Amino acid sequence: MSSSSQAAPAAHSSSFYSAMRILPERRREAMFVLYDFCRAVDDVADERGAATAAERMAALDRWRADIAAMFAGRSPDHLAALDEARRNYGLGQEDFDAVIDGMAMDAAEDIRAPDWPTLDLYCDRVASAVGRLSVRIFGLPDDPGVALAHHLGRALQLTNILRDIDEDASQGRLYLPREALEVAGVETREPLAAAADPNLPKACVEVAQRARGHFDAAQSIMATAPRAAVKAPRLMAVAYGSILDRMVKEGFAPPRRRARASRLRLIGALLRYGIL
Repeated sequence: MSSSSQAAPAAHSSSFYSAMRILPERRREAMFVLYDFCRAVDDVADERGAATAAERMAALDRWRADIAAMFAGRSPDHLAALDEARRNYGLGQEDFDAVIDGMAMDAAEDIRAPDWPTLDLYCDRVASAVGRLSVRIFGLPDDPGVALAHHLGRALQLTNILRDIDEDASQGRLYLPREALEVAGVETREPLAAAADPNLPKACVEVAQRARGHFDAAQSIMATAPRAAVKAPRLMAVAYGSILDRMVKEGFAPPRRRARASRLRLIGALLRYGIL
């Protein structure tokens, strides 16, 4: 599975399930329905062995048509639950379309060392757009919800990119930005060769610094947001922030261990924010 799926909304992970379990049942079920949509379109983008790029793009176009029909009041049967969540929480079509557009970036061709603006657009589509849908389900108003989605989505996605360097390289993908690779002295754009390059850790440090900046901005927003509406994103921030801290501490030189969230920090967050 590519990095595209892992902040959108990182739902395959235990961190996601821990965060969603604290939501009221109706909101929790809406988040799981949103995840089902994200997982379905991500599976299209990652269906590389069984489908050509043209076939994957055509499948994503069918998803766009289904979403358009849902917003036009003609929801397909397989989107009935998503349509209910859309109506209950005022979810926007432009954000669903953005998620599909992000998956299309993976489906059209293997991403290899995009420039920073392209990587930021990718993060917005596969992560922050999911965040914009999620904050409505959480009950956050557009301000500060949109700002939180912007920063936390990017923080999670950049953390995923750093965590999944080797997994992505094995699939022919290299999400680390071109500019950071160039400054670090990594000349190849071939994913496996780049992953093994001794200069790669220097590029990772810049990405980690950007991720940390987004985490810090997200924390500032959550500090002044309605407490009940940011319990789930707080847990996601703590979980993924601990992953980032662990990677920075251990360094990014191969062989890399797949970092996991700190259970102690998650328990601490549950206690600190009155979730337990």
